[in-house]
This record gives sequence, C-alpha cells and structure tokens, in this order.
Amino acid sequence: MSLFGGKETDVFEAINKHLEVVEKALTAFRELVEAYLNGDFNRAKEMEEEVSRLETEADGLRRSIELMLYEGAFLPVSRGDYVRLSELVDQVADAAESASHTLILAKPKVPAEVKGDILSLVDSAIETFRILKEAVKALNEDVDKALELAKKTEDAEESADKIEYDVKEKVFESETITTYAKLIWNQALTKIGDIADRAEDASDQVMLMAIKRRG
Repeated sequence: MSLFGGKETDVFEAINKHLEVVEKALTAFRELVEAYLNGDFNRAKEMEEEVSRLETEADGLRRSIELMLYEGAFLPVSRGDYVRLSELVDQVADAAESASHTLILAKPKVPAEVKGDILSLVDSAIETFRILKEAVKALNEDVDKALELAKKTEDAEESADKIEYDVKEKVFESETITTYAKLIWNQALTKIGDIADRAEDASDQVMLMAIKRRG
C-alpha cells in the first residue's frame, strides 16, 4: 500500500518509469557486449546506438521528475532527496553508455580466455541495479524493506567488484593479449564495474531516505 497520494504518486510513477528505462539501457548494453565478444561488430554498433537512445530517454525522465518535484510534490525538506536519487539512478545509464562507447570506439581484440568472465561481470553489475530498482520501489510502501534491499545492493556491488578484479587479473596475466588491448580492456572493465558502483551510490541515498522516514 502506498504511503503517499496525489502529486507524490505521480512522482513515484515517473520514478518507476525512469527505473524501467535505465534497466532497458542495461539490457541493451549486455546485448552489445555479447555481440562484441562473439565478433558481431555490426550488431554491437546497433546496440551502442540503442544504449545511447535509452540513456537520452532516461535523462529526459530525470528532468521531468525534477520538474514535478519543484512544482510542489513532497514537502520541501524531502524534494532534494528525490532529486538526488533520480540523479544517482540516471548515472547508472550514463555508466553503461560510457562503457559501450569505449568498446565500440577503441575496438580491443577479444580475449577468448576471459569472454565468459566479462559477461559474468556485466551480469553482476546489472543484478546490482535490479536489486536497487526494488529498493527504490519499496520507498513508497515499506521503508524497512527498502533498507534491507539497499543493503543487498551493497552486497551485490561487492560481488561485482570481486569479479571485476579477477577478470582484470586474468587480462593482465595473459600472454596472448596485446598491451594495447590490456589497457583498453582495463578501462572498459572499470566502466562496466562503474554500473554496479553507481547503483551502490544510489542505494546509499535510498538508505538515507528510508532512515529519515522511519525516524
């Protein structure tokens, strides 16, 4: 059951739509990475454009959320929290777009021995966001659940960090990957890890808001 009504309900509907679009951007990014790893560069390029399109859509939704807030939804003391939350969620899509550009523009050779590990990192980063998504939704109904999910988001981000480190270690220890490719993959893997990092940043904001509301 929603804890709010009126303009606040409209804001939550917009927030939920924003979350859905960001998730679509992440799904498109995974398709990009999978296509790239499989040597389908044309498909990867198509998905890069789709990631950028969805990031732009997400950015527009973020601005509309901010406008709704400044037009009077929620008490003034809470508006800044929701503005900050929407900005942090939006940065997840930004991270996916940045990672996609790195791959498509630099075109590093695919290290066959770590293809599966790279996809595992992508999946782990996306899972971190999906837990965050549920945490944000819970703010409107159950602050205790929001807190629990925010903590799970942090745990998921730590798992993604571990995978990122392990993949980078394999890349740098490889004798078949060129120095150039190692440097580009290091950058790309960092940006993929940023997806989970940005989701974890947003979970900190969810935790702060839930604690304030619980009193």
